[in-house]
Amino acid sequence: MPAPIRSLDGTVVVVTGAGGGIGGETVRQAVEAGARVVAGDVRLEALAPLVDELGADRVVPVGGDVRDEATAQALVDAGVEAFGRVDSVVANAAVGFYGGLLDMSPEQISLMVDVNVKGTVWLARAAVQRFRAQGDGGDIVILGSVAGLLIGGGKEAVYAATKGAQINLGYALDRELRSEGIRTTVIAPAGVNTAFAAADGRFGGGDPASGHFMEPGDIAGAVLHTLQQPRRMRTELWTMWSLAENH
Repeated sequence: MPAPIRSLDGTVVVVTGAGGGIGGETVRQAVEAGARVVAGDVRLEALAPLVDELGADRVVPVGGDVRDEATAQALVDAGVEAFGRVDSVVANAAVGFYGGLLDMSPEQISLMVDVNVKGTVWLARAAVQRFRAQGDGGDIVILGSVAGLLIGGGKEAVYAATKGAQINLGYALDRELRSEGIRTTVIAPAGVNTAFAAADGRFGGGDPASGHFMEPGDIAGAVLHTLQQPRRMRTELWTMWSLAENH
């Protein structure tokens, strides 16, 4: 018999950082699975191609900075206004600067902490309020990183700290919310062939496009698989590595 799959048809998913590689692929795969999506990004114009490609009846774009608590509420409110509810949220928006502890500016450090940690907390809070109002559970998926497990390379201490915070937040929220039927999952990939990961020499002198690194669609597929698990199942932490990496 085939493995049981929870249908996403007619469900509503909120995705932050949807203008980037992993976020955009998550939106596409969610729509393909029958979901309707609220796509958020700090650059509203980056969402226009998704709406054009997938249809305004399936994708609602929302511009806003996840560092602002009001942005999280606006994303959830957009789902309720357009589609009547919100079933899942995907905290994908992230910022990373790679370098030694003294190589980054205070502004860069604050940006990483605020986007990666506070942005995830604000989205989770807005989601839990909505899930409780609906009364039938929900999913919170957090895009972390293996760096948060102290497995990443050097010169990413602050980034690793923010990703560690996301992982611990996910574990703690799962313990807090599971009795209400609210699942929390952290997906923690290693190197992915995106402009985000290629920045600042994350791959050294190598070209991620030329190696066996993961692609954005691989990570989006993990998000969709998580959401499609039967609600009786929980995957608290999913680490993902490519064939090109050793750990």
